[in-house]
Amino acid sequence: MNNTYTSLVNQTFHFPQEGFDQNDDGYLAFNGLNLKSLIDKYGTPLKLTYLPKIGNQINKAKKMFDVAFKKHKYEGNYFYCYCTKSSHFSFIVEEALKHNIHLETSYAYDIEIINRLYQRRKINKETYIICNGYKQKNYTSRIAKLINSGFKNVIPILDNKEELQAYKKSTRQPFRLGIRVAAEEEPNFPFYTSRLGIRAKDILEFYVDEIEGYEDRFQLKMLHIFLNKGIKDDIYYWSELNKIINLYCQLKKICPELDSINIGGGFPIKHSLGFEYDYQFMINEIVGNIKKACKKAKVPMPNIYTEFGSFTVGESMAHIYSVIGQKIQNDRECWYMIDSSFITTLPDTWGIGEKFLMLPVNKWENEYHRVVLGGITCDSHDYYDSEEHINEVFLPKLKSPDPEDASNKEPLYVGFFHTGAYQDQISGYGGIKHCLIPSPKHVIVEEDKNGKLVDWVYAKEQSAQSMLKILGYLR
Repeated sequence: MNNTYTSLVNQTFHFPQEGFDQNDDGYLAFNGLNLKSLIDKYGTPLKLTYLPKIGNQINKAKKMFDVAFKKHKYEGNYFYCYCTKSSHFSFIVEEALKHNIHLETSYAYDIEIINRLYQRRKINKETYIICNGYKQKNYTSRIAKLINSGFKNVIPILDNKEELQAYKKSTRQPFRLGIRVAAEEEPNFPFYTSRLGIRAKDILEFYVDEIEGYEDRFQLKMLHIFLNKGIKDDIYYWSELNKIINLYCQLKKICPELDSINIGGGFPIKHSLGFEYDYQFMINEIVGNIKKACKKAKVPMPNIYTEFGSFTVGESMAHIYSVIGQKIQNDRECWYMIDSSFITTLPDTWGIGEKFLMLPVNKWENEYHRVVLGGITCDSHDYYDSEEHINEVFLPKLKSPDPEDASNKEPLYVGFFHTGAYQDQISGYGGIKHCLIPSPKHVIVEEDKNGKLVDWVYAKEQSAQSMLKILGYLR
């Protein structure tokens, strides 16, 4: 049979590939994990986090920057920071910290996490803490307390000129500063310049008026930029990157303490088996451009910081659902109903039309056909109907033509992969969900002290009682 789901994948992509394969029984394996055995053990809907992938991603990036530094004989250092807003969970952050990284924060309560990590001895007072965001008093005061308590590498990134005054009033120890440069937005954006950061043309004057001469209290150490569309090989990205490089070169000539450029985050992750992105080429070009500009301006090369969030944690997670029913609503549309909701578990699919890497766990030898996946809320937008590489979804038929086929006795399991960044932060974890759809069971897979993989339940499926208590029906 040449119209099986297996034949479709083999005709369209190179398969197997990193992170995805089939085991001897024909079931999909994710990073070598036997998904069917996890489904049998825990049921669906299931949220799965594979922690070793986090370290793999961190070490991959570090190695590629090391290769680029050697290629260009680059004279600065590289610092990998994890962007905590991608996923604040302790098991994520602590796993990332095992690989000698630093942290980036975006709100006041992040600083409470920093304090807890220090109490647990997961970080020390030498760890770099890059503090981003538009800051209210509850944020700046917490940053000041970190500085006053001896954290040597806390770097508040000024989002506006007035922010500096808060640190002048509340810090008792010398500290370092960064400035976020307001980036020009893409032409298709409804506004021209990012709301975040200080206008590039104002920064030199701001430095001379407010920072120069106060070196005994605070020093400007870093220029920071972040682009919404991420790190991509196009004219827009290279133009914006070169703007901050040139600004660094100008500022360095009057600010000898300035020694770092933070290029933010934005490395894409795989959302299709057809994903192609040359990470090493991009890193080589970034490093090469910075060196070239610095050589031309005759200034020292800066340290390079990155703040990778999705790249760090995104590919570590999967959501797995059962198809609990099929509905033929007209001559063209076949609906597969899942045992959960896209709106509540993968809100990016609903909010911004994000496409995740989707594959069936079983029934690969069945014929395939076009379907639309539907969630079980009453919302008409609770559906998934296209993959990143094509404007359709194809999945195996629920039944094999062979009545003796044992696979007919089990439901179709569908996995959405590389879902580890932002989904819980956007949908809210453990609260009230649309139509009271419960949060699914969350299973962690990690390596024990002997390097053996172990799985355990981090959170059970949300109960009716927990929701009723939040809603005020239980006292």
